Amino acid sequence: MLRFTSCFFQIFIWLSRWETNSCGYHGDDGNLYNGHGKGETFGPTFTTNDTVGAGINYASQEFFFTKNGAVVGGVYKEIKGPLFPTVAVHSQNEEIEVNFGQREFAFDLKEYERQEAMKQKSTIDKISLPPNISYGLVRSYLLHYGYEETLNAFDVASQSTIPPICIAQENGSGEQDIAYALTHRKTLRQLIRNGEIDAALSNLRDWYPQIMQDEKSAACFLLHSQKFIELVRVGALGDAVTYGRIELAKFFKLPLFDDLVRDCVALLAYEQPQKCSAGYLLEDSQREIVADAVNAMILLTDPNVKDSQSCLRSHLERLLRQLTVCCLERRSFNGDQGEVFHLHRVL
Repeated sequence: MLRFTSCFFQIFIWLSRWETNSCGYHGDDGNLYNGHGKGETFGPTFTTNDTVGAGINYASQEFFFTKNGAVVGGVYKEIKGPLFPTVAVHSQNEEIEVNFGQREFAFDLKEYERQEAMKQKSTIDKISLPPNISYGLVRSYLLHYGYEETLNAFDVASQSTIPPICIAQENGSGEQDIAYALTHRKTLRQLIRNGEIDAALSNLRDWYPQIMQDEKSAACFLLHSQKFIELVRVGALGDAVTYGRIELAKFFKLPLFDDLVRDCVALLAYEQPQKCSAGYLLEDSQREIVADAVNAMILLTDPNVKDSQSCLRSHLERLLRQLTVCCLERRSFNGDQGEVFHLHRVL
């Protein structure tokens, strides 16, 4: 018999097929024993020279069994907690050989995974959503991050595919909050993405002096650190040292900023700073982080803002974070077994 058992199974009861914390496929009669004391018709028998296998499909919450490379069938996984593959023989001198992946399986596991993924995709594809749902998510994302020109192009393109009534519904009061200061936010994002930090600082002081009043705020720190990084990027190390002594020194020993300050300063120690451990600061993604932070700070200056958390992330990002948490929680309920969820793989 080939079966899964929990850590609570009792060997003598198990040998009699009554063990409640187990689920197994029996070779003599091909029955399935699922802890109910009575076998259920399941599949063919198996004997000498047969290759049988067992697996757990955590997506469908099923045990499945195989014989000679083909799936015999599946059954709902009722057992919770850690599980152990277990084999029983009942005659003298019987021998078995096990394979836990040290060599190729007789069963094509990759093909099984591919087919299961296609089933999931097919199920998802059958879900019908109103056209204004996806339209609204994309539009709110562009609004939130100040992509004004892309937003205008998106609106023009959507007029031929989205019913006017749906567009009108999405352009309601909920968008007014994230449409706040759209042109300013677009301009500042472009400046920061281009590495023009002096111009970004100058505009911020003119347009939103309240953001720059606290010289030790997160916005000030990120902008000053990015200015330092841009100087290192172009090889102006002397100017970077001078700027760091004036603007970054005030952030030393502040717990919130200390690690990033140290990484910034570390760039000075290398002839090829982009290849050091702090080289990530020279990537374009760091500019995006700074631009996102400044964008959020501007949204917070809106006198009509009701939820400060909404300024940090768009509706789309909050949905993706919820998806990630749900998938991680589901894996946790399965004893941290099964495929690890990676958001970027499914996007």
